[in-house]
Amino acid sequence: MTLVLVAAVALIDADGRVLLAQRPPGKPLAGLWEFPGGKVDPGETPEAALIRELDEELGIQTWNSCLAPLTFASHAYEDFHLLMPLFACRRWQGVPRGREGQALSWVRAHDLRSYPMPPADLPLLPILRDWL
Repeated sequence: MTLVLVAAVALIDADGRVLLAQRPPGKPLAGLWEFPGGKVDPGETPEAALIRELDEELGIQTWNSCLAPLTFASHAYEDFHLLMPLFACRRWQGVPRGREGQALSWVRAHDLRSYPMPPADLPLLPILRDWL
């Protein structure tokens, strides 16, 4: 089974809300909500992947020093195994906008469960909720 490394981030605003992005039509798991991020390219660190992905997907800039490792998900999908470190970030430059047509929502920690999410993301919710 192929191992896929994906880095994700919980962007946390000044009100303690977390940003979720909805997977756009045409992508696997379309319509589900997830933490922003993406695949880690060969030779790339998870932090570098997040910095790149946040710029590409949301039009915001952040730095290694603003990405705090929080937890990770390890989940076996039918075709691959996902390993996903989740970072927390409270500092960035710019206003997040869905540059790839994805909807965005700022969500309070206790409301995260009301958003349908991929199976790999679900075990992250209690950890994030307790951390916030």
